Amino acid sequence: MTDAHADADFDPALSVEAVSDLATRISENVERVIVGHHDAIEDIIVTLFARGHLLLEDVPGVGKTMLARAIATSIEGSFERIQFTPDLLPSDVTGVNVFNQQTSEFEFREGPVFGNVVLGDEINRAPPKTQAALLEVMEELQVTVDGVTRRVPDPFTVIATQNDVEPDRTYDLPLAELDRFMKKIHLGYPNEAEETELLGRVSGHHPIESLEPVASAGDVRDARERILDVTVSEPVRHYVSRLAADTRARADLGVSPRGSIALVRAAQARAALDARDYVVPDDVQREVRSVWAHRVRTTDERSGRDVVERALDTVAVE
Repeated sequence: MTDAHADADFDPALSVEAVSDLATRISENVERVIVGHHDAIEDIIVTLFARGHLLLEDVPGVGKTMLARAIATSIEGSFERIQFTPDLLPSDVTGVNVFNQQTSEFEFREGPVFGNVVLGDEINRAPPKTQAALLEVMEELQVTVDGVTRRVPDPFTVIATQNDVEPDRTYDLPLAELDRFMKKIHLGYPNEAEETELLGRVSGHHPIESLEPVASAGDVRDARERILDVTVSEPVRHYVSRLAADTRARADLGVSPRGSIALVRAAQARAALDARDYVVPDDVQREVRSVWAHRVRTTDERSGRDVVERALDTVAVE
């Protein structure tokens, strides 16, 4: 698959209202397949528009894979799935050079990481060496194999799922990799009404089979470019910095500068989803839990979310 960068085709007249409308179309389309997870769908759209990656931690069978497929289909993007297992090799993720006997040359066979939406299913079932195969591509949007660097398609987003019910059969994600996920969220079980609706939808053909695109990969690239121009004023930037400093003072490992950047980008995307071309503190407060909680480490009984909540309670908006 070739690189699909098209910045030169970006429409500078694209409005935040158009970005908001695009997000609504994608969300409503995905909800034809996924029942009862409107907020999670918005979280994924924010992540996608903000050029980030998302980690889904939950029990099996709540629709994580179907959610990723529906997002990819909705933007007419390529969907690739990697089933992480203990024997998975890094080359199974990135690709490998194979010798062609007919041409007497090595040819590169792309791994599943070359897609617009890449689902890393049960990522914590693979050992850290294999998990680390995603580090370069998640940060640099490129893969280097045998000294040759290749770009992945644009847009590119990793949606990884994490098994949290079999800790004795899984590996912890390296902190460097956790820090590369813009957001970490949970789906949870549907309520009774939602599950009844879901069962009605899948009693015949699954709705994913008839789902049609409502946008293109180019639309997502345009939205990403427009979001970069959403204004983040100095007081808002200072607010983010003071929140980050508070987490560092209260935890053994606080939020990194990469985490602060991720929060600002998520807040810009959230503002655009609300059809605003400027960020307000409410955007920061709405995004900070899912963007920061998984980045914070403590050695006591407090969770990363506890530290983030404390920062929100302590740091005043000026």
